[in-house]
Amino acid sequence: MNRFSRLTTGQAVVRFMARQFVERDGHENRFIDGIWAIFGHGNVAGLGQGIVEFSQAEGLKFFRPQHEQAMVHTAAAYAKHRNRLATFACTTSIGPGAANMITGAAGATVNRVPVLLLPSDYFANRVPDPVLQQLEHPLERDVSVNDAFRSVSRFFDRISRPEQLLASFPEAFRILTDPAETGAVTISLPEDVQAEAHDWPIEFFEKRIWHVRRPVPEPELVQEAIELLKAAKRPIIISGGGTIYSEASEELRHFAEEFGIPVTETQAGKGVLNWNHSMNAGPIGSNGATSANKLARDADLVIAIGTRLSDFTTASKSAFQNPTVHFLGVNVVPMDANKLSARPIVADAKRALDVLRIELKKAGFAGTRMEYRNEIKNLKEEWDAKVTELRTPQEDSGLLAELAAIGLVNETIGGKATVVCAAGGMPGELLRLWRPEDPKAYHMEYGFSCMGYEIPGGVGVKLADPDREVVVMVGDGSYLMMNSEIVTAVGEGLRLTIVLIDNHGYQCILGLQRAVGVSDFGNELRYRDSGTKQLTGEYIPVDFQKHAESMGANSTTARTADELRKALKNARNADRVTVIVVPVDPEKRMPGMGTWWDVPVAEVSGEERTRKTRETYERATESQRTVFA
Repeated sequence: MNRFSRLTTGQAVVRFMARQFVERDGHENRFIDGIWAIFGHGNVAGLGQGIVEFSQAEGLKFFRPQHEQAMVHTAAAYAKHRNRLATFACTTSIGPGAANMITGAAGATVNRVPVLLLPSDYFANRVPDPVLQQLEHPLERDVSVNDAFRSVSRFFDRISRPEQLLASFPEAFRILTDPAETGAVTISLPEDVQAEAHDWPIEFFEKRIWHVRRPVPEPELVQEAIELLKAAKRPIIISGGGTIYSEASEELRHFAEEFGIPVTETQAGKGVLNWNHSMNAGPIGSNGATSANKLARDADLVIAIGTRLSDFTTASKSAFQNPTVHFLGVNVVPMDANKLSARPIVADAKRALDVLRIELKKAGFAGTRMEYRNEIKNLKEEWDAKVTELRTPQEDSGLLAELAAIGLVNETIGGKATVVCAAGGMPGELLRLWRPEDPKAYHMEYGFSCMGYEIPGGVGVKLADPDREVVVMVGDGSYLMMNSEIVTAVGEGLRLTIVLIDNHGYQCILGLQRAVGVSDFGNELRYRDSGTKQLTGEYIPVDFQKHAESMGANSTTARTADELRKALKNARNADRVTVIVVPVDPEKRMPGMGTWWDVPVAEVSGEERTRKTRETYERATESQRTVFA
């Protein structure tokens, strides 16, 4: 009996990917749901031929995007919405096509979401060197453009012989499906190796089910956590993306309700509890709520669940001012569980919360005092009233404020729809103002804050959850970077809504520029002044409506609250992508909330304003804490 199957490497890659499944809590599904590809001479005859011949037979859907970076963002968004239990593979040609995926790889790895990248590479046999688009290194002959993936991938390998795939691919999928190790996995495929045939053991292609582990907390560490909780009078929870990926919303709700511990949210963790839940104290950190940040300031115990505690979450380590504050880290990633000198519980959030709740009840822990619970209630009510005020359109004749546009979109499409955003000032505004009603109603790429993620991200969410209403909110600056995937969405027949906020450039960074004492310079979309030769002329009038229409989308411009409401309702009944252009007043900004983010100010300057801003900055750094007990 023949125990081998003779296939090219490209064909073997497709067949192997199609037969990898994951299982968690008894639920099983295919892990690689499809292949995104932009073909060139480096992959069209190798992996491309394998896709043509094998993908449909193996049940893998093929997608053709417009940009290599965009397809990685789409795969990452898909994986994030699927709680990391499914993703896409992405392949490109050699050279610039491969290099274009590096930004997307970095975003996936920073955000701890799985994507499989299959860039082409130079000839392994080196006979025709240098081939078109090959990087020649003067000292190392085995270096290529693809080596740039090493620093942004959780796993990297170059397959210089077909049989190397036998060891490499299983390890790649182990990492992709491990919640503690996942991120971008890059398998570099030389273009000649892709087309080479090999006698593959048929066992290599047998269906494999990868168990997505849920590590349980160690009993000794649980007892330490119980002692910390029993001693705490003002505990808070910081809930990150890991809580949502673990599908631990109900466990968190029970825990918070039973013990009277407020839940604060990160960008990745927003929506874990309904916005109006009594124990949802709102977002924390530099873009946080006054309620959450007041509680954080005086907290004596911070329980960080499924969060990597970025600088925005900790307000650059200035958020926690209680001199006796302790930290408890619950995370599947040991590095994250140990941050801020936390007592670490390296475990799955869902299982850890269950165990902690049971053991706390056994220990007779009744929860926080009524005075503290009343304080939480009052702070929450004050914050909710402030949010309503900020996002309500003002009765004036001017353009809408960006804040009002956010409120109008949220109210019109509802809290069950998913909002997608990524970079600039809007994520901070959405974190404060958006009111989600389920854990998948808020989708933010803010770990890498990558401009251009928004529209591909919306495509990924819609593919992951076709029946869900999806609205992408994107600024004009980010839209100009990567609007190409509107064409992809049109081609795939996807119906989603893109709300394009037109504020004439990078107003977020302009605001930051002013905050750090620098004069307005280089951030707005303006003509070059013929007299001064500086970019200080009139705004460049871009017709975004016509641009979107030229790519096959429905498009309209909404200048008033009523026009925006009408456009959103029409978009829900449309048969394709709708782009709604909303011109806003760039000077109607989010007011200060007394929070801080560490952005250094120039220490030496000829400008008095910059020197005074530096003095303020130095005073602010005195609130930073670099060491915790």
